[in-house]
Amino acid sequence: MALLCGSASVTFPSSSFPRHTHTNTSSSFAGLQFPLQNLSSLSLSSSSSSSSSNTKPRTLRIHCQQEDSSPVPVPVPVPPEQDPRFLCVEPEPRFKGPDIWNKTWYPKAADHVNTEKTWYVVDATDKVLGRLASTIAIHIRGKNLETYTPSVDMGAFVIVVNAEKVAVSGKKRTQKLYRRHSGRPGGMTVETFAQLQNRIPERIIEHAVRGMLPKGRLGRRLFTHLKVYEGPDHPHAAQKPIELPIQDKRIHLQR
Repeated sequence: MALLCGSASVTFPSSSFPRHTHTNTSSSFAGLQFPLQNLSSLSLSSSSSSSSSNTKPRTLRIHCQQEDSSPVPVPVPVPPEQDPRFLCVEPEPRFKGPDIWNKTWYPKAADHVNTEKTWYVVDATDKVLGRLASTIAIHIRGKNLETYTPSVDMGAFVIVVNAEKVAVSGKKRTQKLYRRHSGRPGGMTVETFAQLQNRIPERIIEHAVRGMLPKGRLGRRLFTHLKVYEGPDHPHAAQKPIELPIQDKRIHLQR
């Protein structure tokens, strides 16, 4: 038997099919449904039935009609607003409702104007250097505020007076060293805490606070908010500074 669909042809020996008569009105072959009453398209060729041993095996040829050549329907495109793949896309400018996706608050330029920031003043007399510097750095960075943002300058200005009277614990007055280098070979200069306090007392507090600020552009900008002066006077009375709130009870030197 040979199956002809277009130009393809498959031949099967007739002995593999039983010889009997079908009574159904339709049959299926290789997944195709076709009626059996259209037997005009079926051609059976065989030799004489009398000679069964000396003849060639009979073959059955099935000629299939050409498939329907109707054009395949083109799918209608779905609008983007109805496509489930675009349901989580950022809303378009015409969207007038509340933004339910972006709820994280981020400070704008109007939220950290320098002219509207608070000014603090603190007296460094008999206050431990490290604890005083950490308190100053917290208020300069703005960590005491609810609107604190690590990447934004949200802090205040801090004024330090009587910088020459700052204290250290233990033997740091003679053992704590400050190094600086001129940039030339052998240009390193080393001096103790007592020596630097007698020469430039403001540099001690500036050095301690600078190390507690972020390194980079933000840290360099925040460092300009620190004003350190020797003596009880400062030129920032017009800013109306208030007392720096200190919660650390061990900030005063225990004698």
